[in-house]
Amino acid sequence: MSESTINVADFKIHETDTGSADYQVALLTQRIVHLTAHLGLHKKDTSSRRGLLKLVAQRRKLLDYVRANSEERYQKLLAGLSLRK
Repeated sequence: MSESTINVADFKIHETDTGSADYQVALLTQRIVHLTAHLGLHKKDTSSRRGLLKLVAQRRKLLDYVRANSEERYQKLLAGLSLRK
């Protein structure tokens, strides 16, 4: 999946949404995809690798929150972002 395939606007709950968990997960996924590509070229960049791991953990926490509150929104996020599970 390339960075350009994620349209974060699709995950907004309303027009001015910038803080919902769905939108945050989409933004984090976009950053994770970008960092993953970067680390493919720069294998020894440990600071970026640490940042990537922190982003993945943060996204996991947000996904757990969404799942606890709405299974439907959780499934929509997984499908829309092509995440496993």
